[in-house]
Amino acid sequence: MENLKELLQLELLKFDDKVIKVYTIAIILLIFLVAKLSIWIVKKAIYRKEDKEFNHGNAHAIYQIIRYLFWVIAIALILEVVGIKVTVLVAGSAALLVGVGLGLQQTFNDIISGIILLTERSIKINDILEIDGDVVILQKIGLRTSKGLNRDDISIIIPNSLITTNKVINWSHQAKKTRFKINVGVAYGSDVDRVLKVLEASALAHPEISNKNEIEARFVDFGNSSLDFQLLFFSENVFRIERIKSEIRRIINRSFIENGIAIPFPQMDIHLKSDHTNLTRK
Repeated sequence: MENLKELLQLELLKFDDKVIKVYTIAIILLIFLVAKLSIWIVKKAIYRKEDKEFNHGNAHAIYQIIRYLFWVIAIALILEVVGIKVTVLVAGSAALLVGVGLGLQQTFNDIISGIILLTERSIKINDILEIDGDVVILQKIGLRTSKGLNRDDISIIIPNSLITTNKVINWSHQAKKTRFKINVGVAYGSDVDRVLKVLEASALAHPEISNKNEIEARFVDFGNSSLDFQLLFFSENVFRIERIKSEIRRIINRSFIENGIAIPFPQMDIHLKSDHTNLTRK
């Protein structure tokens, strides 16, 4: 026992009036392990309670907040053990913190935005967002940045301030079904009623279209070179809707060919007017 006490009292490092002993390192490791264990227990407890009201996104938000809080407390305790007073440190470095704050203003903005996202929970994990014209499925909400996957399966790192300060469309806040449209033009002289029937039948032919009774084809306008139509349909697969649209367009094109309906290309008629003048010879 005496040998253990002597080992714990062994000085490893000394600077000014601060002395780092073996037991100091032991306490730091203990604080670190307790923090890790506490976070692990909290994570298990939170994710075990997931249900319809308390889903994965809510669980993730609460877990992230608690995790950051635990680490802040652990770091503060470690500084106290080393002999650095946190309150004195903060007060003494106030001017420095102001300068650093000005330089890291955007970073702090992202962090505050991250806290807002985690506490407000208007945006959650697995939500489908449209940000700056790019559609992503949200995979992770961090304190400074969030991570998403776009429709090209490319991982996107998003600063949290971009989500909280910009206009963002959350497709997951819609009803389970969402309506989409496909525009198409046909040649003048085409049978309008036949075109409408072919468009609706093309949407019905796709297996991923929901609410088939609500499929609607519209004759919307007389275009410069075509009769313009619009096909409206509902789908639950919001994230992969561009693939579904492409497949429906293929069905439409094939059906148009089978029914003798032509899709025109832009045309322009040029009328030349000749000017007859009397020419006299000199």
